[in-house]
Amino acid sequence: MNLSPMKDIIVTPQGAHKHSGQLHFGPHRARCALGRGGLTDNKREGDAKTPLGRFPLRRIWYRPDRVMRPQAGLPIVKISQKSGWCDDVTADCYNRPILRPMSARHERLWRHDRLYDVFFELGYNDAPPEKGHGSAIFLHLEKDNFNPTLGCVAVSPASMRFLLRYAGPDTHILIAAKK
Repeated sequence: MNLSPMKDIIVTPQGAHKHSGQLHFGPHRARCALGRGGLTDNKREGDAKTPLGRFPLRRIWYRPDRVMRPQAGLPIVKISQKSGWCDDVTADCYNRPILRPMSARHERLWRHDRLYDVFFELGYNDAPPEKGHGSAIFLHLEKDNFNPTLGCVAVSPASMRFLLRYAGPDTHILIAAKK
């Protein structure tokens, strides 16, 4: 398939559960998981809701012991055992990648499950971060047949491969309540 870079990954709710969604990217249509609390236009830290809006794809993160380095048109970061992401609303590094160990509350990016083997960092609440408005919003791999996320968007490995192949520096994710 010879596709030029496509602009928007479109995510909308679909299905019987608040956390069930549909992802559209060019010809690709696929199931995705959303936050346990559904969608929101007023994201708060810890609410388990996926923020509505249109966000750039900042970087691709990958775990080199499990995934080959992606060939993509975005900056790429290797995840190490020291990689983390600050979700502590009292910390100066809130909603930023950090190196572990650190005293501020944070999420580990090197996980035992495969959720973060490869993921897109979304440009949500990062220019600059507003404390308490949500952190670590990613487009990552789904877990256990599309269980809800804590606010991210999760896709199958096949969908992730498609996104990695065709997403470029001008690609955004549009998370919308309905089409």
